[in-house]
Amino acid sequence: MDTDPPPKPGGSIPPAQIPDDILSTSGGHYMQKLQNYAKSLPYSIEPHSKIMQVLDFIILRLSQAVHARDDVGLIQWDSMLTYWMVLKYPLPKEKRILLAKLYFHMGLVPGTSTQVVATCADAFKVLTRSKKKTTINDMRLPWKPIYEILKSDLFLSRRQFEYTQITWCMGYIAENSRRFFHPAAINEMLSTFLPLVDGTKLDSILSSHFYLTTFLPLSHPQYYLPMMFRVWESINSYMYDERMLHFLSKLAEMHVVPEVSDPKRIEEIPDDERSEGESRPEWLQASGSASARWTGLYKDVGIFSEHEWSMLMCKCLASMEIPLADGGSLTTGPTADSQVGFEIGRLPKPQWRIPSLARIIVYSMALDGPMVPPSNLPTPMFSPLPSGMNTPHIKDSNLGDYLSAPIRAGKSATPRSYLAGSKALDSLARMIASTEQFFHPSNSGSWTADLSAFMKYIVYDFNKRWHEEHKPDCKTPTHRRLTKNMKRELVKSLRTVTLLAMFSQDSTTVSNIQSCLKSMSVLEPDLILHPVLERAVPSLEALVETQRTLSVIKALGAIAPAIVSRKVYYAGAKHLVPILELLIPGIDLNDPAKTLCTTAFLVEISQYIKIGDLTEFDDASETGSNDSDYSQPQLRVPILSLDDMNSTYLNGECASRKEEDQLLKATSRLFFFPDWIASFIRRVIQLLENLPEEGPSGSAGGASEVQVVDAVTGACSQICVHLSEPLFDLVLKMVYDYASTNVRSNAVRAIHQLVECVANADPVKTLAKFLPFCEANIRFELENGASSTRTTSSSTPMPSDATLHWNLAILRGTVYNDGKAVIKYRERLLSILCLLHDKTFSKRGYSWTGKLLSSLLLTLTHTYPLENKFVNPEDWSGDAFQKNHHHHWGKLFQPDEITIAWHVPDDTEVDFALEIFKKLIEPTLGLLEGLLKPDTPRDSTWRNDFCRRGNKMPRHLTLVRNAFAGIPTLFQERVTSEELRTAAATSDIMGEIPEMIASVEPLNSGFILTDPSDPRYQYIAKLKGRFGVLLHNASVSLRQQGEENTLDAVQMLVRSIRTFMMEYGDSRDSYYLNESQYTSEKNVARQYGGQKEWPRAVYIRRARFYHAARLRWNSIERRRGPVEDSLIDDIVEWSMWHYSSVREAAQSVLESLCTIYDGVRRRALPLLQSALDPGTDDDRMKGALWTLNSSSFGKFAINEPTLVTTILEKLFECQHNEKPSIQDCVSTVFENCLSGFVEPTNIVTEVPRPEVEKALSMLNEVVPLAPRDKALVVQIEEQRVKRQETLNAANEDLTDLVLDIGNSEDTHWRYVIYATRCLRTLVRRDVALRPDHVEYFLEKMYDDNPTVRYYAQRAVLKSCKNIKLRTLCTTPTELALSVHKSPLKVEVPVDLEWNTTEKFLDMYAAPLDTKTMASKPVLHDKDPPGWLVWGKTVGLYVLPVEKSAFLPWEPESAPAIERIRETVLDAEWWKKVIVFYSEENHETTIIQDDVSVVKSIFQLLEDEPLEVVKPLVQKLIADKDQNKQRAAAEILAGVLNGAKHWPVHKQDALWEWFNPHIKTILRKNIKSDTLSIWSSFLEYMFYRTDPRRVQPLVDFIWKAFRSMDYNPELSFDATKVITLFRSLYEEMGRKFVPWMDETTKRAWSQIANEHDHVRAFIGEILAFSQNIKWQPKPSIPTPETFVLECVTLPRDVDIMGMRGAYHKQRVGELASQFVVWRKERLPGVRAFQSAYDRVGITICKWLYQSIHDLHAVSTYDYILPLMPEFFRFTEVNDNKELVTRASNLLVRMCGVSPPMSLINPILGAIFDAIHDSPSWRVRLKALPLLQVFYFRQLPVISEVKIVQMLEVLCQRLDDEVVEVREMAASTLSGILRLSPRRSVLTLKDRFVRLAKNSHLPSRTDPTYNAAVRQRHAAILGICALVDSYPYTVEKWMPDLLTSVLAEHTYDPIPISTTVRKCASNFKRTHQDTWHEDQKRFTDHQLAALSTLLTGSSYCVSIQLPLMSLS
Repeated sequence: MDTDPPPKPGGSIPPAQIPDDILSTSGGHYMQKLQNYAKSLPYSIEPHSKIMQVLDFIILRLSQAVHARDDVGLIQWDSMLTYWMVLKYPLPKEKRILLAKLYFHMGLVPGTSTQVVATCADAFKVLTRSKKKTTINDMRLPWKPIYEILKSDLFLSRRQFEYTQITWCMGYIAENSRRFFHPAAINEMLSTFLPLVDGTKLDSILSSHFYLTTFLPLSHPQYYLPMMFRVWESINSYMYDERMLHFLSKLAEMHVVPEVSDPKRIEEIPDDERSEGESRPEWLQASGSASARWTGLYKDVGIFSEHEWSMLMCKCLASMEIPLADGGSLTTGPTADSQVGFEIGRLPKPQWRIPSLARIIVYSMALDGPMVPPSNLPTPMFSPLPSGMNTPHIKDSNLGDYLSAPIRAGKSATPRSYLAGSKALDSLARMIASTEQFFHPSNSGSWTADLSAFMKYIVYDFNKRWHEEHKPDCKTPTHRRLTKNMKRELVKSLRTVTLLAMFSQDSTTVSNIQSCLKSMSVLEPDLILHPVLERAVPSLEALVETQRTLSVIKALGAIAPAIVSRKVYYAGAKHLVPILELLIPGIDLNDPAKTLCTTAFLVEISQYIKIGDLTEFDDASETGSNDSDYSQPQLRVPILSLDDMNSTYLNGECASRKEEDQLLKATSRLFFFPDWIASFIRRVIQLLENLPEEGPSGSAGGASEVQVVDAVTGACSQICVHLSEPLFDLVLKMVYDYASTNVRSNAVRAIHQLVECVANADPVKTLAKFLPFCEANIRFELENGASSTRTTSSSTPMPSDATLHWNLAILRGTVYNDGKAVIKYRERLLSILCLLHDKTFSKRGYSWTGKLLSSLLLTLTHTYPLENKFVNPEDWSGDAFQKNHHHHWGKLFQPDEITIAWHVPDDTEVDFALEIFKKLIEPTLGLLEGLLKPDTPRDSTWRNDFCRRGNKMPRHLTLVRNAFAGIPTLFQERVTSEELRTAAATSDIMGEIPEMIASVEPLNSGFILTDPSDPRYQYIAKLKGRFGVLLHNASVSLRQQGEENTLDAVQMLVRSIRTFMMEYGDSRDSYYLNESQYTSEKNVARQYGGQKEWPRAVYIRRARFYHAARLRWNSIERRRGPVEDSLIDDIVEWSMWHYSSVREAAQSVLESLCTIYDGVRRRALPLLQSALDPGTDDDRMKGALWTLNSSSFGKFAINEPTLVTTILEKLFECQHNEKPSIQDCVSTVFENCLSGFVEPTNIVTEVPRPEVEKALSMLNEVVPLAPRDKALVVQIEEQRVKRQETLNAANEDLTDLVLDIGNSEDTHWRYVIYATRCLRTLVRRDVALRPDHVEYFLEKMYDDNPTVRYYAQRAVLKSCKNIKLRTLCTTPTELALSVHKSPLKVEVPVDLEWNTTEKFLDMYAAPLDTKTMASKPVLHDKDPPGWLVWGKTVGLYVLPVEKSAFLPWEPESAPAIERIRETVLDAEWWKKVIVFYSEENHETTIIQDDVSVVKSIFQLLEDEPLEVVKPLVQKLIADKDQNKQRAAAEILAGVLNGAKHWPVHKQDALWEWFNPHIKTILRKNIKSDTLSIWSSFLEYMFYRTDPRRVQPLVDFIWKAFRSMDYNPELSFDATKVITLFRSLYEEMGRKFVPWMDETTKRAWSQIANEHDHVRAFIGEILAFSQNIKWQPKPSIPTPETFVLECVTLPRDVDIMGMRGAYHKQRVGELASQFVVWRKERLPGVRAFQSAYDRVGITICKWLYQSIHDLHAVSTYDYILPLMPEFFRFTEVNDNKELVTRASNLLVRMCGVSPPMSLINPILGAIFDAIHDSPSWRVRLKALPLLQVFYFRQLPVISEVKIVQMLEVLCQRLDDEVVEVREMAASTLSGILRLSPRRSVLTLKDRFVRLAKNSHLPSRTDPTYNAAVRQRHAAILGICALVDSYPYTVEKWMPDLLTSVLAEHTYDPIPISTTVRKCASNFKRTHQDTWHEDQKRFTDHQLAALSTLLTGSSYCVSIQLPLMSLS
């Protein structure tokens, strides 16, 4: 092994030597990365060849474990591979691929434990994460094995209740392996998945959709994407949308590169991975010739057609979930999703839809349309349109015609143009504009977080794509790339709303906006920086609104790159110092939030710049210039120009870099860096002075004060590091002056942190300045009695000790960095330490002494970077940098450009550290050892010296503990081979051979003493050993003493044991902490996704992270010798001590020890278990129980065969202690343990795994097995077999034990429950059931305790199911998957025609002749196939004619079956069970478990128990008590369902007995309290059952329905039939289709029925029939035809059959019938009895239910013909229910996207209501509906229709009713926001002309009212124009406000009211941006505006502070 190079004296260390094979190996990019890592460390890393040997050894062990099927070894060595990956050596490609294949196939072996599957899934993901390292060219994988496991595991049967995470794992594997599925498999996948789709069942839709979106290869979507869009369009489901959007986002990103989808690639990729039974069907493809040059998938917008894009944008708008004032037009998808089963939730969740939508939009952007002329607006709008027709003159036409004159002519329309020539960008801008008002803080809500997140992801992805496309290896065609114009327009589109949302009070929104601002400032800094500054400066100067100040400081932090990075924005730097000056007040103890924001900004800024006087190095030309030039610089506010797209902020033109530098230096003269730093330090000191007094814990104030101090000192540290030398000297002097002239007891901790800041920047100067001062003061204070009072409790420090504590804190801060600087003072420091140890007796005194010692030793002996400046040390000190450092601000580096100065301890530092141990620690250890001698008196002095009351450290022990805490890397532990063997023998990994217990060879990682023969090594190792022995002896002594006064000593002792055991390696430089900080720093520094250049600080953190990873490698395997074992025993004892505070601390240490030392659990468990014995002290028992409750112990023991019996025995014995608190503990432990107790099984070892063997053999060709390795495989296999035998034996013992406990009369009921749960888990698939085992469950089925009965019944279910599986499964694979092929099931080939589905469904209504149809496959129980397409075959069942389907059962289960038979043939057993089935409870339906148990018994024994059960059931039937009826229903349902596979003659006999009872039960017995019971009975009977199996029930219910009286005397008679009939049709689903037409016909005839419940039932029938009669319409229902026709058929062909056709004729007739009923309608209080009202409510209920269903889109075809009537419903004034239901329906329908062809008709119907309705109430209702529909469906409404809308609305401005006029104006303003710009200008001219031409005569004039109405119409129109731009000021707006509206301020009401309301709205929406908006107005206009608004002060010109120079 290479040793670390000898350290050299001096501050920094030269780079370590890099091994030759890392330098010379031609490993390309990945070897270069390793070289960079090697360069970043101060010690040599191992040669590549050596680490490859380590890798090969790990692979060897992995392959041996797999060969031997040793899961334990596999998990062990997989963890070693994970550790190896962290070392950053490149994994050879061949090995990576072979390992990935092995892990993939291992994870798919049926029966594998969830832990192993999860391990393999994670490892596979890690190995294949990089898309560059592995591609489909390197590796192909089969898809079908994953699907087979998913298919069998996803949905549970009714008798299945135990499930695992296997489904999730399979989905996870599929998602990560999808890119290795061969694209040639697409057709086979579609053939497999499409037949699963059943559009009437949400579970079917979502599961098949999961398969499609998870398995289909993304590379060639041209074959399936049109089909998927067609299906998606017809489904109303939020969950479906989310997964689809995630899928499309991946496609959009991948296919910006055309080559990916080239069909030729399919032929080129080797097709060498097909699973068994997988074929490659060749389908007719619609795409062009494969020989033509492939140009990609590009369509109208990205890879999407116009139609698809419109649909996507509708989904995008709906996804924001913006609630409108209508109160209910949100998407109905979430309501439809309420039907989903829980199983779908077991699948991996898709990505959140918001980032998916953003990615789709960004990656669809391209130059794909005509370009709009560059926009001048903050938010770009529609393309300009031609002017259209001339507006008629007012005099020549009526006012309505004038207002609604066509705004433009349709024929002369020019082709539509798009923002920046991009359709996707144009759509985005429209969407943002439509939602603009929802960004404003005054209008925020839950939707604002979604909107802001959407923008964040948009700009993040745009930024990422922009930089990707500027890389030389970018494959996106040049003509498809983003353009500068797009970039600029995107930022301008989002800028306004970003600046609005910036002031939100929601933290999530603000976080999103910060991210958004950062990305935008990188893209277009000039467009973002100046608007932010214009908002920030007034807020920072005024400091009036706290929230606003916080917002602008956060925003400034977000745009930091634009301020400090010269590369991002060269002109931004000049704003820095003025901003810093304004932020000084931000350091404020009274406002923690503001302080935290300010310090975060300072940290962000200071890590990119050198803080120095920029005027020091002026050029000669600048120095010689006249100073008067700068004496009074003319500064002005940057003005945001909206007129020029490329405008800048400096005199209208871009300044050169030289000019910018001059401006920067000029700014520095005005705002002086030295002045700022002095102000800042003074502010920090002021904050420290005002801290509250420190408490006993040493912290000043509460958590917020501590957080503030940490944040402020963190900022100070970063600033001090980047100060120029003169400024550092200034800061050092200020800190010294303060520290040396003040003593603040409230700021001891804070002054320590502040001194640390300066010491971190320059330890040499800091030590020279502070150490003599501190030394003198400490000596003086100690000599005068400071800290001489012995304190024995945590208390506030004595005032007389304050100076000592102050100086101790300062001294500790000075030794924070660079041990080489400390060495100079070694004698003085040692002297001080010795003096402090001798003289400090108070708690605070010796605590700080220990901390000082620990800090000093860490500084001396640890390896750490010395600095983290923003440039390399050699650059920092160079003259060129000193003069021009402002040129380098914000510099980013490549990895190979970084050099790091590390501190590596040299011999001098090590000698000093050892000297401290020899002169201070060793004597102290001796003192402690002396204190432990048996003859030492234990008085108060002893307690202070060794054990002090309180929560801190005893005097001597704290010193020793801190000393050892300060040397985690001083010496490296060496583990001998003998110790390894001993450790393996006592390992927690039980039953494994030593070779398979993973161990690693140590690596170089910065340990100082590594040679055990070195005397220094021997000395420190021996001393640490003494420390360990001391701790053990102290533990023994204190346990013996046992008095209260030892409490603090024990707490200190526990901490000391933690230090001894755990302070090693990366304990002080934690791997996980470094990982978190590295990730965090990268996230903060990241300017765009995929960034490769980073600030230097990130690379320094990366180097520390890598160093910590190597330290962690050496800490994986800690040496566990006799001393460590003794201390583990001690900690276990303390975990059970009688003080809870000690127990909790010790339990925490013990939990941590389990993660570091192997064998702790095994050693601790016997001690813990013994504490559960009778007679144990309660506190000790409680401690043992809580310790066992941790996962390290309880769950470990419960799943270890050799331990499980003992621990469960001990837990069951705990019932001896009756104390409630103990029993609560036991319950918690039992729950925790049993939740992790899984069914033991060895089945996986018998499952054949050819793919694994193949992958193994390929791996072993690369890493071969030598003969001794093969011999070891045999040993491992033998050991695995022994483990299995141990498992089987342990399970037998455990079963015996728990049976005895469960059967004992002395066992408490709570423990009987646990016993039953244990025994249920011990029922195994791979071992036949024991008779006494199942007998126990059967007996417990009539236990008094309901929970015992619950678990017993479920155990019986599991037992019977396992017997069935063991009988029917023919292979171990089937048994492992729990799947079997029914002997009655036959796969019948399907001969497909266009009407195959119809024929198949008709079959259900045909009666079954059991004689003629016997032995023919005719029955189909599950949901019918063929909804979308058919598979090649369909599974049908035959009727068992003579013999049962299952008999005989497997022989090994015969004894158990016989015991079941004996039990259930006893009538007494049934009577006992029935007692509890029929007991009084709160159940109103049958209990499924009860039914399932009966079913299982009758399935197992067929009709044997029937004669016993019959009389009991008949008795129950005769008793009409509700509970007796429920028991009868449960038993009958079980018997009838269990008889499904009996021979036909037995079934006939059963039905012959039951048939007479049907009438009694379903007609006579049913009462209101039993109706739900018998309806649930029917639901159970019809669930997934062929109706022909239960023909008598079907016939009875159908007959009852057909003969039902809809208007009976007792309404319950109808309710009864309806409820039973509902059970029939709902459970049958599509199987009910043959009866549907007649059912609907009968129901429709009663639509005006007088009974509410009958009409409600009719509504349900209509909705149900609409759903199940929905059927797609491919010409032939095959996957190939369907997919092809989705591509080739025109868009208007409804292949999905999604249009509502089934009820169309009925609805048409209804529309005309309503006219008649309306005339016949009764008035007043009898209105509700009218047919008009009854039918209206029924129809509204039906359509409302349908609009919330899966097939909501079809409802529009029924709503549209009835819309005029719905509007009329809303105006009736005597039936509130009808009004409400109609209104809700109209609003709710807007949340569903209608078919494209219905958009215009729906708008037409609304227009008609607005235009033609004689009722003003209808017009008033229709106007806001128009706006709602417009907002929800905006992306699919054409511009022509929008203009038409405007014309309709303008006409309504002249309505006779003022409310209608005002509503029309409100609607108009909303729609104008997104109207063509030309339309707006046309309307403006029209309204202004009308206003000017309107003259008001006197009030007595007959035309007065008409004149007022005319003027009011004009003013409403003008106000609508103003309101439509709430956050901008258009060019025409000032004149409109001041010249037109202002004139009418005092007009008659309602004109004046409208004007004032408009003015009020204008003021409210523009106040945030008034400093910017006021520049649009002239002085005269401002004066006029101030008279219009309330109060004149609002429009006074505001003089803003200045951030730029003339």
